Amino acid sequence: MGEREVLEKNLKPSWVWAIAFGSSIGWGAFILPGDWIAEAGPAGAMIGVFLGAIVMMFIAVSYGVLIKKHPVSGGEFAYAFLSAGKTWAFITGWFLALGYACIVALNASALSLLLKYLFPSFMKQLFLYEIAGWEVYLPEIIISSLAILFFAYLNIRGNGFSGKLQFLFSIVLILGVATMGVYTFAFADFPIENMKPAFPEGKSPLISILLILAIAPWAYVGFDNVPQAAEEFNFSPRKAFGLIIMSLLASGLVYATMIGVTSWTFAPGENVNNSNLWLTGDIISSSFGAVGVIVLAIAISMGIFTGLNGFFHSSSRLLFAMSRGKTLPAFFADLHPKYNTPYKSIMFIALFTLPSAWFGREALIWIVDMSSIGVSIAYFFTCFTAYKVLSWARNDKGLEVSPIKKTIAFLGAVFSIMFVLLLIVPGSPAQLGTPSIVALLIWIVLGVTFFTSIYKSFRVLGRDEMSYYILGQKK
Repeated sequence: MGEREVLEKNLKPSWVWAIAFGSSIGWGAFILPGDWIAEAGPAGAMIGVFLGAIVMMFIAVSYGVLIKKHPVSGGEFAYAFLSAGKTWAFITGWFLALGYACIVALNASALSLLLKYLFPSFMKQLFLYEIAGWEVYLPEIIISSLAILFFAYLNIRGNGFSGKLQFLFSIVLILGVATMGVYTFAFADFPIENMKPAFPEGKSPLISILLILAIAPWAYVGFDNVPQAAEEFNFSPRKAFGLIIMSLLASGLVYATMIGVTSWTFAPGENVNNSNLWLTGDIISSSFGAVGVIVLAIAISMGIFTGLNGFFHSSSRLLFAMSRGKTLPAFFADLHPKYNTPYKSIMFIALFTLPSAWFGREALIWIVDMSSIGVSIAYFFTCFTAYKVLSWARNDKGLEVSPIKKTIAFLGAVFSIMFVLLLIVPGSPAQLGTPSIVALLIWIVLGVTFFTSIYKSFRVLGRDEMSYYILGQKK
């Protein structure tokens, strides 16, 4: 067997929490509340995001079990190998890489959307074309592209500086959201009355909640960045579960607060300076003035930066682990001679996501829906693997005895399957649209191409050899 590349252990607990929390928030908490309220109503949206956080906590139990036993880069890719073999490991890793790469693209494009709202005269120069009703201008392409390239460079430089920035960005984000929440609730004359109707007319509360719950895998994706960083912990892997739970609690509160800000500040139909671009921004501007817009701009910038930084880190570690495990071409596992980071994987993610800067806001929604599939598949294999490595009672197999965790792992696997079904079953309220399906098929074709290129060497690898490369275990 050849030499197995390893990463440096230089990530502190606070940095890992910030990676999980900051990645979970990204841009969606600030840009999408208006859309969620239109689909599900204020109560439906809030209940949906809180239920989503609770479901993710069920799934997080399985992550805690597996990170403690197998603190290696690759996360769900490694877990799928443990429970289902090398082919399913590749499928899981490839779909998860799709989810991670999509969110890098989403955050870069969201930065342009923010600037388009704040500086419309500058951003609406040099019109190029229109996609699905969205006008695309040259400045937004340049800014989104520069954001992708900057965070690629930051990740190539290593965890030290990027980890400190991630933690700082996360704290500023929380302070900004808390300020907006407290101010707008105090500003509103009747905040609870303003949130009525709680659910959209003509739509049942259950359907309303399911519409938001269906996107929970996307909304909270980021807490599962923790296993991707596990190989680089400079602390005990046993702390990982607590860090994940704290990140989910913080993320759920941020989502709920921004839904509240968007719904409780003004009564429906009340006069708001409506730009038809971004409801939350219009509400903050009308209630809080220029100061509020600055606070909002800082908070969303922090969300975008933490999302870009966190998902560049996780996607590159996943590709690195898949390459080290002989399921992707070898160049993905090459480490930088000075910084010891998987720089070729980082550059691949940058090159793959750069074209997203040329698409409009509608393309963001297509990508959101598509990425949820990959994330849900990864959640399933994590829970399924945890179920297999836990035991109901003492036996001669040496498995950890934890009937409660084993039950939770089973429930997590069921929830994960439900997420997939909500997205793909015809007639489901959250069924993927045609553009999302087309984009998903493109990613599948790309995965088949990579798999074909390594299949000849891949099929002759034995389980013991794969265990060494993926898990670092020798027989």
